[in-house]
Amino acid sequence: MIGIRIPEPTVEVKPLSEDIRRSMLYKMLQIRYTEEKLQELFLANAIRGTTHLCNGQEGVSTGVAAALRKGDTVTCTYRGHGHALAMGMPLKSLMAEMMGRVSGCCRGKGGSMHMTDASLGLLGANAIVGAQLPIAAGAALTAQIEKTGNIAVSFFGDAASNIGAFHETLNLASVWKLPVVFICENNRYGEYTPQHLTTPVEDLSIRAISYNMPGVTVDGQDSEVVFAEFSAAAARARAGEGPTFLEMKTYRYRGHSRTDTGPYRPAGELEAWMERDPIKILADKMIAAGQLDQVELEELTQSVQREILGAVEWAQREPYPDPEELTRDIFYEG
Repeated sequence: MIGIRIPEPTVEVKPLSEDIRRSMLYKMLQIRYTEEKLQELFLANAIRGTTHLCNGQEGVSTGVAAALRKGDTVTCTYRGHGHALAMGMPLKSLMAEMMGRVSGCCRGKGGSMHMTDASLGLLGANAIVGAQLPIAAGAALTAQIEKTGNIAVSFFGDAASNIGAFHETLNLASVWKLPVVFICENNRYGEYTPQHLTTPVEDLSIRAISYNMPGVTVDGQDSEVVFAEFSAAAARARAGEGPTFLEMKTYRYRGHSRTDTGPYRPAGELEAWMERDPIKILADKMIAAGQLDQVELEELTQSVQREILGAVEWAQREPYPDPEELTRDIFYEG
């Protein structure tokens, strides 16, 4: 089996309350089984376009979302279904959007790669690699000028750290001490290419040194560690001390998109990462603390699966947008 190096936390990681743990466990289960259903629907041609799943990465979005405040903003990648659900997007809204129905969060016009809900602070998933970073800097600048105390968060993949927008945004954010946290979900692959073939460093957090900001490599599979490390970075940003770069070591169980089976992965790599499944890590902690047992976990899992099936059946009955919708929502008319 391939070994996995687990980064040591740089802050104290305290067990979260039972309520927060239960909420995070529910969210991770919801994300995991929603993604499985989306893959099934895509292969049945019920979802058009493309899909990029985040199975295995649930600990990152869930741990961060649990520490966000109302008014904070988030930008993310086209692998953003999990971020939307972690931030509280209603399952029906997400499912209808995936199917192109008018009841979706973007009235069926955004689809998988542009999942957006400004009411939640989700400024959007982005199809262009790295495009979300400058948007987050703009949101952070707004918060800074208006003195709201809010922060911006930008999720991106490891390959985006080689994009010009990454370096330009981190540089500007540091110069202006913007209240933003940059979160790299390092799942070790840029599409089908392993990180070591495109990037000369193992820990991408080292790149923060160039921009005079803290850079921390985090165990992205442990949602409580994610919560703690992000909370520290968020507090720093809210205090006017500028940005932080958090590199979350994580792994996507499925291939890059659609029908990619990941034949480029070394034998044993997937199995090694699945031993450190984020759902299992949190559930095991709760079981050890007497907050959960296997029967309850199975009941919760089945409840989530029923909820997802209900949302799918509802969305399939919803209408498609009228043709007139094509030219709406292009310009701001506030």
